[in-house]
Parts: sequence; structure tokens; C-alpha cells
Amino acid sequence: IFNNIPSGLGSKGKLNISYSDLDKVLNEGVNWALDNGYAIDEDVKNLEENGCLENADANLVSKKAKQRAIKQLGSLGSGNHFLEIQKVDQIYDERIAKKLGIVKKNQITVMVHTGSRALGHQVCTDSLRNIEQAMKKYKISVPDRELACVPANTPEAQNYLQQMACAANFGFNNRQVITHWLRESFQNAFNRDFDTFDMHLIYGVCHNILKIEEHEVNGKKMKLNVHRKGATRAFPPGHSVLPQNYKDLGQPVLIPGTMGSASYLCVGRPKAMELSFGSTAHGSGRIMSRSKATKKYWGTKIKEDLKKKGILVKSASMKVLAEESPGAYKDIDQVVQVSHDLGIVEKIVRFVPIGVIKG
Repeated sequence: IFNNIPSGLGSKGKLNISYSDLDKVLNEGVNWALDNGYAIDEDVKNLEENGCLENADANLVSKKAKQRAIKQLGSLGSGNHFLEIQKVDQIYDERIAKKLGIVKKNQITVMVHTGSRALGHQVCTDSLRNIEQAMKKYKISVPDRELACVPANTPEAQNYLQQMACAANFGFNNRQVITHWLRESFQNAFNRDFDTFDMHLIYGVCHNILKIEEHEVNGKKMKLNVHRKGATRAFPPGHSVLPQNYKDLGQPVLIPGTMGSASYLCVGRPKAMELSFGSTAHGSGRIMSRSKATKKYWGTKIKEDLKKKGILVKSASMKVLAEESPGAYKDIDQVVQVSHDLGIVEKIVRFVPIGVIKG
């Protein structure tokens, strides 16, 4: 898998796509992957927004952003991005777990975390520059120089939302291509078709994204710009946007921990709509900066310690292992328990890692 899926800072994918193909990726979302043999119909159904934000306009994305993206489709990247082979450690609700495809303890699963790579970064950089300039025009002042904003109905805001949708659509395709190569890797290793492994996609979630949604505020329904930074969607049973197969369960929610701890599969619950605009944590969250982690931890030592715990790690560099040390993050069990106790999500399955690929 490590040889089949590019990873690391600035890593390039194996695909050789044209700029017209890239525009289709940005405009059409995961439908591009479906049309080109990297997805099956079931995958599309089990992705948030069916793998496509429809207000995307690739014509608005800068040449520099496209140049940075053209070679990166199908790559993991670096930082906290990962590909993890896991086994089921605990099942909290057997009925829901079975409907999601988890049938027994020690069942093998794979979790992938990556996104829009350099394209998303460049879209953010370009849009911030435009918005900071527009703030002068609209006479907007903010209390911190790290903040920038414009009214949602302005051309600058709409331009950003359309570019952000392109970045999200790139992310959907990036994860889908990696999923395809994952299935290929298992097929080649065991000389069996992926269907015989039941390697179906449970769900694909977005994070670090803005969504325009309707929520109740002080008893009134309002259309809001919901910014999910370090957060992910957690809609309850019956919500109109959920796929039919999950309508009675609630949205599947993935909450990863660290390469030395655990990850969770949960489902959204009604309190999420009251307490957090239908959102929960995207992961355990850092308690230590990357620079501080590299001073405190050694990548080689982390790799050795994880091996003793039965966890094999492949990484593009030892520095990344130090930055992403389990000790640099909060306790994932406590983080998920808070959301569970508040009724934001319900815990369904706990996974533990057995093999980890870090960028």
C-alpha cells in the first residue's frame, strides 16, 4: 500500500491528467472518479453531498492553484493525513454496526484521512487576499489581524464559496482514487477481487469546510453559514440530506485518534442540532504544537514503541512521526465520550490501528 499510494510533503499522485480533466474534477466532484473507473455507484451514495458540491466553478480557481494540483490527485500528503489499517476493538451497538457493515470484533477496516492538498491551500491564500482587500471597500474592521470577512451576499464571498466547492470536489476525488488503489492493493496481495473482501465504503465525511444549512435559532429556522473547522457534520436520523440506507440510523461520523490510540465510528444524534449546529469533533485535537512535539519526541523511538504494541508504521520521514506523536494529542476516548454523553453522537464502533501510513 505504501508503494502504491504516494505520501509525504509535496507528494505527487500517479495520475497524468490534463487541465481539462482537472476542471471536471473541480466542477463535477466524485462523478469524475465514477466516469473514469475509480469509483462504484455505492461509493457515490455513501459520500457526504454525494461527493459533489454543485456550486463549484473551476474558472474562478487561479492558474497557480491548478498548477499545484495537477500532479497531486491520488496522493496522501503530509502532516496529520494518514491511511490506517485497523481492527475492530469494541462494538457498542451491534444492530447499527451490522447495518454499517461491521459484524464482529477483530474485523479489518481501513480509514483514510486526506483532503484537497495544495489546491485547497492556494484557494485559501488567494481568497484571503481578495477578502482582505474587499474589507477596505466595505469599511470592515476586525479585532485581530488573523481575521478576515465580508458579507455573505457580496461577490467576493460568493467567489470564495465557489472556489471552496472546487477544493472540496478535489478532496472527494483524491480520497476516492486512493480508495480505488487500496482495493487494488488488497486484490494484488491476496489474489482476490475486492468484492470478496466486502471492501465497501461506509461513509466519507467533510471537515474544515463551510456549509450553508438551515438550523433553528431561538425558535426560528434560519439559513446559516456553518463553518466546520476541526469539526465534521453529525446529522441525526431522518435528516433530509442523509442517504436512504442511513436515514433511520443517523449520519455515520468518523472521529480518528492518533496512530497509537484508537478511532471511532459514531452516528449523529438529535442533540447535535440543538447544541452544535449538527456538528462534532473531527478528531482528538492537538495539545502540543508540531514544533514542540519535534523537540520532545523522536520519530525512530515512536516507531519502535508502536511496533512493540503491534502497530507497524510507514512514513515519508521520521520528523512527521515526531510531529504526530500520540503524546501531542488529547485522549480520543475522552473526546468521543463527551460528544456521546451530550447526545451529539452515539458511539457505535471503536477501532485500533495495526498498520499506519503517514505522509
